[in-house]
Amino acid sequence: MKIRFYFMIGALIAVLFASCKKDNYEAPEADFTGRIVYKGEPISVQYGQVNFELWQSGFGNYSALNVNVSQDGTYSAKLFNGDYKLVFSPNQGPFLWKKNAAGRQDSIAVNINGSKTMDIEVMPYYMIRGATLTAAAGKINAFCKLEKIITNADGKDIENVSLYINKTQFVDGSNNIATQQISGAAISDLNNLNMSVTIPGITPTQNYVFARIGVKIAGVDDLIFTPVSKIGF
Repeated sequence: MKIRFYFMIGALIAVLFASCKKDNYEAPEADFTGRIVYKGEPISVQYGQVNFELWQSGFGNYSALNVNVSQDGTYSAKLFNGDYKLVFSPNQGPFLWKKNAAGRQDSIAVNINGSKTMDIEVMPYYMIRGATLTAAAGKINAFCKLEKIITNADGKDIENVSLYINKTQFVDGSNNIATQQISGAAISDLNNLNMSVTIPGITPTQNYVFARIGVKIAGVDDLIFTPVSKIGF
């Protein structure tokens, strides 16, 4: 009986020791931050819709950590020190990601040894230029130009351009209180796009809205946007 009792106590101590050892693993402390950019200019996207993968070998497996890109084009992740491979999956973002010699999505080597800030350069299909967003007579008026960046065989047409407004700072096709859209077929001049949307009643009352322009590229899920603007009226 004593032998069985001591055996049970020993087994319990071993389990508790293993549990404590597992709980004592340190959490990642290195901050990996930066922006998705084209020639140093941030690429604005829809919140929660665009991400990239960080792959790290070790611990008996090889798995990816998904890092979300915020709507202003910034990203942030907590990481362990080590070597990672950074890659965008196909069809992520309103841009092209470089490919390797085999025609697959290429990767960037990232070494983390303490906190690191790094901008990630991409090639967008289009850039929105000279955008202005103003309020007048109960409406939000928008103007912009579009620059086609990819002009070779990988280039794509514009499906539509939209003006979105919302009562909060999250503004896109899923988060808005009013929108106005121009189809790609109706665009005759990329250097002269004008849109206008009536500001609806807002409850509780506020004297401002958030607005931005989004461009949908044919065959690409994710839109490219202007930065969010807060507009008083």
